[in-house]
Amino acid sequence: MDIRTEGVQAVLGGSAILKGVDIQVGQRELVGIIGPNGSGKSTLLKCIYRVLKPTGGAVLLDGRDLDQYSYRESARRIAVVAQHNYYNFEFSVQDVVMMGRAPHKRALDRDNADDFRLVAEALELVGMSGFARRSFSTLSGGSSSGSFWPAPWPSRPLV
Repeated sequence: MDIRTEGVQAVLGGSAILKGVDIQVGQRELVGIIGPNGSGKSTLLKCIYRVLKPTGGAVLLDGRDLDQYSYRESARRIAVVAQHNYYNFEFSVQDVVMMGRAPHKRALDRDNADDFRLVAEALELVGMSGFARRSFSTLSGGSSSGSFWPAPWPSRPLV
């Protein structure tokens, strides 16, 4: 899996935040995006994972423009652990991690044994198995961050 941006631009509130950003990240490559506050790091990532649409340039996934993928297809290939996640409902840690299975299901599909197995494996991977039934809203900041790390794994993303 290869992610590439070519001349990505983003304008927010009349201000040019990204001005022609080019990056390339290959399969299994670990990359850090650093810069001062307000320099566009989060904006670039939001363009890559389709929360924002670039005002110019292109985001390519394996050489194919991201706009050519359906949202479902791109969600199956790219997983994101967002910086801030707020829920107004009571979810268990297991429920939050199970949300990572959503791109692989149709609208009213129920969770099945395979889904629960994948979620259990993901929680085990990050040492959160003992928190599976606990209310997500009762976790400490560090623990809640830890429970979000496994959220993409049940979907088996490529990125």
